[in-house]
Amino acid sequence: MKYGFELAAMLVASVLALLGAAFAKDPQFQAHAWILFFVLAAGSVVLLRNTKFAAAGHPGAVEDTSGYMDEVVKYGVIATTFWGVVGFLVGVVIALQMAWPEFNIEPYLNFGRIRPLHTSAVIFAFGGNALLATSFYVVQRTTRARLWGGNLPWFVFWGYQLFIVLAATGYVLGITQGREYAEPEWYVDIWITVVWVAYLAVFVGTLVKRKEPHIYVANWFYLAFIITIAMLHLVNNLAVPVSFLGSKSYSAFAGVQDALTQWWYGHNAVGFFLTAGFLGMMYYFVPKQANRPVYSYRLSIVHFWSLIFLYIWAGPHHLHYTALPDWAQTLGMVFSVMLWMPSWGGMINGLMTLSGAWDKLRTDPILRMMVLALAFYGMSTFEGPMMSIKSVNSLSHYTDWTIGHVHSGALGWVGMISFGAVYYLVPKLWHREQLYSLRLVNWHLWLATIGIVIYAAVLWVAGITQGLMWREYDSQGFLVNSFIETVNAIHPEYVMRAIGGALYLAGGLVMAYNVYRTIRGDVRKEVPMGASATAAVPAE
Repeated sequence: MKYGFELAAMLVASVLALLGAAFAKDPQFQAHAWILFFVLAAGSVVLLRNTKFAAAGHPGAVEDTSGYMDEVVKYGVIATTFWGVVGFLVGVVIALQMAWPEFNIEPYLNFGRIRPLHTSAVIFAFGGNALLATSFYVVQRTTRARLWGGNLPWFVFWGYQLFIVLAATGYVLGITQGREYAEPEWYVDIWITVVWVAYLAVFVGTLVKRKEPHIYVANWFYLAFIITIAMLHLVNNLAVPVSFLGSKSYSAFAGVQDALTQWWYGHNAVGFFLTAGFLGMMYYFVPKQANRPVYSYRLSIVHFWSLIFLYIWAGPHHLHYTALPDWAQTLGMVFSVMLWMPSWGGMINGLMTLSGAWDKLRTDPILRMMVLALAFYGMSTFEGPMMSIKSVNSLSHYTDWTIGHVHSGALGWVGMISFGAVYYLVPKLWHREQLYSLRLVNWHLWLATIGIVIYAAVLWVAGITQGLMWREYDSQGFLVNSFIETVNAIHPEYVMRAIGGALYLAGGLVMAYNVYRTIRGDVRKEVPMGASATAAVPAE
């Protein structure tokens, strides 16, 4: 019986979810239990429809496990595209709420509830699925081995989607720990821990059974991301639940220790989830798209070990001018400034990989997108260390300058390298000769780039305006500006931010359409990139 164990586990879990809904201690936990029940029940029906029974005395058909396990990668690419559009859409909504408060819809769709929905959708749903899909693809190709664990990669994929659904619905319902990038409550944290351990097992198991003696550098970055995120998650989310059938819990830490633990997690979630993992993506897909070897493999190893060692110490720079001891603040600042060197080493290594292939940028918008990602990576990893310096931080902290910085990295680096990877993967996974349209990739490139530039630039202006207005005193030592006056002063920038975000969303929709038509097998007749408009040669 195919999927027999999985089906039994789903049915048992469905019954437990139903019992949880019946005996829940608060309405929020009950709502989550019902959501879980319906998801598991639907999953059980799907599994039952795909379950095959062999005749008595006859062994069932043996699944072919000789090739790569690419079906789960396909699902990951589709999930990446879907969650990307969702995350960008929610981002535009909260940008509109900041510009026009009338867009806040109480109680479920106000800024306080859908802001973490946006951050988690973009980081964990879009970015996380991009990392799952690409890591499963890359580790198989660079080890010449099928994913380890039988159906375990499918558990990782669907278990991760369940985590996303529980987290997202929890934010809308008001279920939150109030911890940046770690909002889900204790029971969702336990579930993602189980899924993440399975992810680690699949990845390490594939490396162990590799046919290649060498472990390619991209796998080192992926492995560091998986292990470090697990460690950060376990420590930062230590909590005591009020009830095992209730949604509320209390952190194991308090006061400044709690703040330090949170920003040790928060900064390194950026460092390892949004940097190390996507550097693994860069070290595989940039050389493949450029059809060139990595510029310096030795530099990539230096980049890896220096980045991994330095990043973990930089978190305290989020707590300048707080109750955190001054030596700890200074330690975070010093390590943040030192991070500039390995970060730019990685950027230079990626850009120099195009040595001898720069002419391809005229005709390959996917490669152009990857180069732009590296440029934004370099800019963000210069700006971040600069903003960690105490004198700069005194102006920038708690302002929209920080928001602009984060989005230049998230939209420019993470978004662009993920888009490039999706465009590379889709034709190969679905065995198409080319994408539906390279011209649409070019449209996506420019919509996203213009959107990022508008977004980041106006928030730099808004943030510096806020910082200067907040520190303006009169001759008697009183603050000159009230808080609402600073909000009114940056209203034009908030409107421009919404426009920039809308352009980025439009690019995401163009990508989704391009991916859909490519999967269908369509090819658009268009002038090839780099050719003159008069030479209208149909793309074959």
